Amino acid sequence: MLSINHNTCVYLALGITDMRKSINGLSLLVSEVLEQDVFGDCLFVFCNRNRDKLKILHWDNNGFWLYYKRLEKGRFKWPALIESQSSIRLTQRELNWLLDGLNIEKIQAHPTLKYTQNN
Repeated sequence: MLSINHNTCVYLALGITDMRKSINGLSLLVSEVLEQDVFGDCLFVFCNRNRDKLKILHWDNNGFWLYYKRLEKGRFKWPALIESQSSIRLTQRELNWLLDGLNIEKIQAHPTLKYTQNN
């Protein structure tokens, strides 16, 4: 599992990515398409056309990490492409939900309850 600090941001690249791309190709996408700083404290998440493989690019002090996950069965619930956006920002919790197979667009938590007194 990913071990990242609390301040790490997560960007999810919308649409499909050629999984033949490695660190150099993905870092170029981060800079030119997502328009983000590839050397910042962020994770950049990419998915293939079939939504059964993903890669996560992360800069760590003196080099890149490239995480790769291939599902044996099933597909990632990848968010729909938004017309004017190339990426969306996720929380670390939403990334974990995505990696666990949940649809982050339709997550519904228990409702917040507010009580005025104890019974």
